Amino acid sequence: MQRHGDLFDALFAPRAIALVGASGDATKNTARPQRMLRSHGFGGTIVPINPGRDEIFGERAYPSILDAPGRIDHAFIMVPVDAVPRAIEECGKRGVTVATIYTDGFAETGPQGARLQEELVNVARQHGVRLLGPNCSGIYSTRPSCALSVNSAMEQLDVTPGPLAIISQSGSMTGGLVSRGLGRGVGFSRIVSIGNEADLGVGELVDLLVDDDATGAVLLFIESIRDAPRLARAARRAAEAGKPIIAYKLGRSELGRDMAASHTGAMVGADEVVDAYFRANGILRVDNLETLFELPPLLVSQRPAQQHRVAVMSTTGGGAGIVVDRLGTVGVNVVPPSPKVIENLAARGITISDARVTDLTHAGTRADVYGPVLEELLASDHCDLVLAVAGSSAQFQPEIAVEPVISADRNGKPLAMFIAPHAVESLRLLDESGVAGFRTPESCVDAIRAWACWTPPKEEQLTDDDRLAAVTRALETAEGTTLNEREASTVFEALGIPFARSEIIAEPDHEVALTFPVVAKVLSADVLHKTDAGGVQLGIADAEALRLSASAIIERVRANVPEARIEGILVQQMESGLAEVILGFRHDPQIGPIVVLGVGGVMAEVYRDFAVRLAPVDLDEARAMIEEVSGLKVLSGFRGLPPGDKEALAQVVSSMSQLGCLTGIEISEAEINPLLVREEGRGVVAVDGLFVLRSGR
Repeated sequence: MQRHGDLFDALFAPRAIALVGASGDATKNTARPQRMLRSHGFGGTIVPINPGRDEIFGERAYPSILDAPGRIDHAFIMVPVDAVPRAIEECGKRGVTVATIYTDGFAETGPQGARLQEELVNVARQHGVRLLGPNCSGIYSTRPSCALSVNSAMEQLDVTPGPLAIISQSGSMTGGLVSRGLGRGVGFSRIVSIGNEADLGVGELVDLLVDDDATGAVLLFIESIRDAPRLARAARRAAEAGKPIIAYKLGRSELGRDMAASHTGAMVGADEVVDAYFRANGILRVDNLETLFELPPLLVSQRPAQQHRVAVMSTTGGGAGIVVDRLGTVGVNVVPPSPKVIENLAARGITISDARVTDLTHAGTRADVYGPVLEELLASDHCDLVLAVAGSSAQFQPEIAVEPVISADRNGKPLAMFIAPHAVESLRLLDESGVAGFRTPESCVDAIRAWACWTPPKEEQLTDDDRLAAVTRALETAEGTTLNEREASTVFEALGIPFARSEIIAEPDHEVALTFPVVAKVLSADVLHKTDAGGVQLGIADAEALRLSASAIIERVRANVPEARIEGILVQQMESGLAEVILGFRHDPQIGPIVVLGVGGVMAEVYRDFAVRLAPVDLDEARAMIEEVSGLKVLSGFRGLPPGDKEALAQVVSSMSQLGCLTGIEISEAEINPLLVREEGRGVVAVDGLFVLRSGR
């Protein structure tokens, strides 16, 4: 049941639109919306607003929106930046539901523009007007037609109605995305250039489109995530409704890592965090623009699979090899044909030479082979997706190459086809039949990788209130926003994470009640990376060696970090384990709390072998993180070594992630490096910790 409200209708199906700042000069951008609305079939009322004109392109013009007659649902604002607040105020007085602001010069220009934008939002809220933009090119709706845009490319395009909606943070890319989609044979329901997202954002728009019967999937072209919780809620609703959200996100770069205090923050960039966010909320991410339009048919009537086994059937050995090799590089599991398929082919005198592929190169044109084999793969329980690869027959004999694919009984299983040659007719037939067809091996592999990474939205995790209360009490005794290691270890122990025994000595000649050998470290909240400052000495054999080491540590730290306040020497019991792990927690400014597990030690940033999730995580998710880190394979009994205590490690990962549920205290970063994993049944032990708070207690 469609649940459109006033906002949806005002955005995508307005009855009357005011064009504030409309121009009578056809060469100007501000004249284009009026022209586009009419040329693309808008059936409602257009109200040009221009104090210097009585008529624009045959439409009666008015000096102000206050002077225009009748109800106005949507205002398109094109006046100079200093006149925008007054225009919004007048929209409020007229009861306009939503205003799209084409005008730029706001937050995208810097701090002064950001202040102007904030003032604009306040004006809109005072008068009950919702805002799209500013600095956006507008919207396009196909049913009913509403081409409310200044985008010149959109004016030239004949947009086919269809099930795909686009939300783009780049106005200039909107036309490019639509033209690529139209060239690929797809149609669109709604197209939105969202601009600065001062008010209406990606999340709220996705939420509106979930209830739109004309929309079957939502495509996102985004540069940043500005309201992660809102988009997460909308994505969960979309998943429940069976409407995939597919994202092409810019920003796969190293920027931002240098600002982190912890190794965790330095090795985990924003892009890895975004990937974790998408996975947790059931959003598919693609790396190729073409995949945005080719992937949706693969997802129709599908839910994320528990397994991701891909069976490949091909009539071209080379074409199959290109795809299979690429699938292997992205970690997709390509499974060989089932014994039943091999047996049936052998009965027809066909032998499969490549164990990975059902290779029908020499029999693909036989009607008694191609269709039946495909049907058998689709019916088999040994795979979760079938990829058919076609060679030259798809170019010259589409009825042979494509018809069996189109008519196949899919048994509810995803079916895709990569066509090696340029075969327009075959691709058209696939498009019309709702089969995912791919023109390039790159987009084919990108789509299957995205499908394989697709997971249901993460269930809400329970909080451990007792442990969080203990953490809060431990933090109340700490001073400042950066904790020294002893304070940090107290917090981690409150979470249930065991720390190595330790004592603090105020002077180098003080005695300790620990068993030698021991480790000595500088105790200072001002020295985050003690090894770099010369503040650590391992393997101290006796009391005299401890005295000398403690003196040397103080001397080195004072030389390397003169401003550091030294609170003593932390003497710690030497510990050992099968593997060193880094376990971190961070509050990402875009996404929120995350937990990170990786190969630990001083080289953690170099190896960058880690798994990241939104916090908190349960034990099952923690176990999955352990399996994801290549360097932790040693914990499974690698080359005769005893197995490590992965279950104890999973428990600690889950415990650390509970920091994401802490209220009243915002944690910037927390880290244990290293956490030593002992043999199975002997647990784990932390030997170094860092804790940085963002806000006071």
